[in-house]
Amino acid sequence: MSIDMKAIHDSRRTLVMGVLNITEDSFSDGGLWLDPAAAKAHGEAMMKDGADIIDIGAESTRPGAKRVGEADEKTRVLGAVDALAPEGAVLSIDTTRASVASAALEHGAQIINDVSGGQLDRELPHVVADYAESLYIVQHWRGWLAGAAGNVPDADTSVYEHGVVRDVYDELMRQVDAVLAAGVRAEQIIIDPGLGFSKPGVEHNLPILKALDRFNAAGYPVLIGASRKRFVGALLADAGVDEPDMASKDNATAAISALCAEHGAWAVRVHDVAKSRDAVAVGNAWRGCADA
Repeated sequence: MSIDMKAIHDSRRTLVMGVLNITEDSFSDGGLWLDPAAAKAHGEAMMKDGADIIDIGAESTRPGAKRVGEADEKTRVLGAVDALAPEGAVLSIDTTRASVASAALEHGAQIINDVSGGQLDRELPHVVADYAESLYIVQHWRGWLAGAAGNVPDADTSVYEHGVVRDVYDELMRQVDAVLAAGVRAEQIIIDPGLGFSKPGVEHNLPILKALDRFNAAGYPVLIGASRKRFVGALLADAGVDEPDMASKDNATAAISALCAEHGAWAVRVHDVAKSRDAVAVGNAWRGCADA
């Protein structure tokens, strides 16, 4: 089945990317979809719920997580790709390894979601460049799970001298320049400001969300990944929600998804697809009305 990736890249409506964690220790659903049959069933369920893209990750990027062996990561990813590609899924691979990206693209994946934004494995952008129809998500990144200082993960990488929006934007654009220099074409690139990465608090993440228009103005589609991040729980706690659970975080994530759609985000990356599908539909309609 041929999928028009240019149409995906240039989508004028905000898309919904469903998270498929094939991991043992992801912070919200570690171990649930590790079995290949369970991963396939969950991916199909998210497609039925309205996911436009399935983002497959076989290595947790939560603070304190241990790296998965390269061979294990590749085996997990390819099992999910081989199961879901025949179903017509648009598949994004959440990896920082060139070898995993290359194998996944060869097996039918279409998008590489690199949380290091081309910095951890310098060969990864070259792999994407070799697959002209593929897309590359370049995320703002300041180091591999760096800065676990005391009880505040990322504390020593979360100082933004010129303000979080300016520094994240400038650093992300430098990452994009490096990826372009490696041969990736501009029309392959999607940017992600990296909510939660070296940004532990509400004071780091909310300004970035409010500045979505600035990131859009860079000329690249923008992916937002707020789902179940710790700052979402902190927002709820600040609003008086006592001990926010996963369901309340998903509700709050859906609200963020609607706002991101209203402000023109390319896609939202979420765990609860159905809630954000409905929220994004409202946001898309709201933006369409404003543009009319």
